[in-house]
Amino acid sequence: MAYEFRFPDVGEGIHEGEIVKWFVKEGDKVQADAPLGEIETDKAIVEMPSPKTGKILKLHVQAGGIIHVGEIMVTILEEGESADDAKKHLESKKSESKENVPYTGSVVGFVEEAKGVSPIYGTKTSQAPQSQPAGIMATPAVRNLAKQMNVDLNAVKGTGPEGRITIDDVQKLSKKETPAASGGIKVTRKYDFFGYIDRVPLHGVRKAVANKMSESIFTAAQLTNMHEADVTELAAMREKEKSQFEKEGLKLTFMPYIVKAAALTLMNHSSLNASLEGEEIVFKKYYNIGIATDSEEGLFVPVVKGAQEKDVKTIAKEIEKLANDVKIRKVNMMDLKGGSFTISNLGSVGVHFFTPIINYPESAILGVGRIVEKPVVRNGKVEIRKILPLSLTYDHRIVDGAQAARFAVDLIKRLETLDFESPKAEGH
Repeated sequence: MAYEFRFPDVGEGIHEGEIVKWFVKEGDKVQADAPLGEIETDKAIVEMPSPKTGKILKLHVQAGGIIHVGEIMVTILEEGESADDAKKHLESKKSESKENVPYTGSVVGFVEEAKGVSPIYGTKTSQAPQSQPAGIMATPAVRNLAKQMNVDLNAVKGTGPEGRITIDDVQKLSKKETPAASGGIKVTRKYDFFGYIDRVPLHGVRKAVANKMSESIFTAAQLTNMHEADVTELAAMREKEKSQFEKEGLKLTFMPYIVKAAALTLMNHSSLNASLEGEEIVFKKYYNIGIATDSEEGLFVPVVKGAQEKDVKTIAKEIEKLANDVKIRKVNMMDLKGGSFTISNLGSVGVHFFTPIINYPESAILGVGRIVEKPVVRNGKVEIRKILPLSLTYDHRIVDGAQAARFAVDLIKRLETLDFESPKAEGH
């Protein structure tokens, strides 16, 4: 029987992908593990390998189309099967489609849902609900979005853990209730009152970032402390080590030093390396530093794992590799997972202080500004020193203001005294 390859659940809250292009067409022969095509998720562009050897019977989604987890991507007539087998398969699919049986999929298989149970969708009301019942399992961010989009959460079937309603659930139901979805005609104007405009669909990475930022700002109680670090000696160290790094083909920036110092400092400030899950604060005993990285497609956050144990040179190599992988959109999915604390550098584009938004559900993010020369009083004398602006945003539900301040003071001390020594391995 022909094999139906469904879009797998790759985790990380990914529910859909966009077919960038197919490497095969219907009728082509394909080998197991050979790439079928490129799929863009909200994390990266990945090549999807063929699970079987055989002949492409049907491509179920055209290039540029959207596919959801559990939906059939491609049907493969396995090696040794005949045209009669293909005909039988297509006829059986026609009969099955009449039953309209929904499927849910994951990387470990697919489970048929009860046929007597179908999603419950309400009709769009003329007025947004005044309040959402407390019994509904949804975060404040989701509730706020539902109010903005005029969606009644009673009519939403949650797909998150334990039936929680996600941002994606609200958006999907809102789309189902638009006039276009019900057969109406959607008119899109190319101008407004003041002149002509362009409209570009929000999708892929930018859509994921928009959802993530909305969830973060409407969920976490965010507060930003601002500090300055005197990095005159650090700048001298970097200048001395730069030529050595260049011999190995590495461009040495301040970021590896900051990543190393942050990881070491977090070891003594657990509340800034934590997350809030329900009624529990989860303190992470690993120190994986996410680096907010800009690209033409949007913002990615690749992760330097175990940064407290690595030397500055190793961290510099990882940052450079991760940045290049993001640039060419070939970053490994595992390199985007597992972060416990994030650093965002806008100093490279001329920003001094700013208020970075937490990479939710992490409890804190460090914003790095542009180093400037300033007159500073030292030992009764005015000197010109190199000053690094630092902006620390933290979730006030988990981190107290004094805790955040103490973390920043210790971090600044490490940067100013060039303390980048990893702790010696001891029994735990």
